[in-house]
Amino acid sequence: MTKKAAAAPVQNKRTAVLDAALSLFSRFGLHGTSVDQVAARAGVSKSNLLYYFANKEELYVCVLRDLLEVWLAPLREFSAEQDPQQAIADYIRRKLAVSRDSPEASRLFCLEMIQGAPLIKDELDRELRGIVEHKSAVIRGWMDAGLLARVDPEHLIFMIWATTQHYADFAVQVQALTGRTLANPEFFEQTVASVQAVVLRGVRPR
Repeated sequence: MTKKAAAAPVQNKRTAVLDAALSLFSRFGLHGTSVDQVAARAGVSKSNLLYYFANKEELYVCVLRDLLEVWLAPLREFSAEQDPQQAIADYIRRKLAVSRDSPEASRLFCLEMIQGAPLIKDELDRELRGIVEHKSAVIRGWMDAGLLARVDPEHLIFMIWATTQHYADFAVQVQALTGRTLANPEFFEQTVASVQAVVLRGVRPR
């Protein structure tokens, strides 16, 4: 057996543990979830889980780091060479796709922020601050070139976050009011078009 083949089962078990932990942490939080529950949901023994992760806190941080990458991936696509209207429209679509495809990740991230991000605050201060500052500079460049209306770039990003994540974090409310969620393809496209229209009208050069 090759090293690559031997490593596959290990990676599969680790992924199963992370997926199970995300599902439980997003519903019950760190303190409402036990290692035993995660192990049972992942289909591994408790001792096997603790082979991959030293304790529940380490597992929680690993889950948060993974979802932070998922959460930031759409923003990383911003570049100065893009058409700003198209770049913002694409960003909105990608963020809504994350809310549709990874609602548990969005809810857990929201829960962590509400609690003050005690376990990943340093990473937020470092990585999240860095990428937002860089992308805000890109947006300011578009404004300086007269390609976008003059608005605060950070608040534009915050507004897109709040709007797109609403459909994951408050999916129950959305479904109660509309009878649909982003899992419905027609509703997803309607949502994308509506959010794009509102945001793009606000930044259209005047």
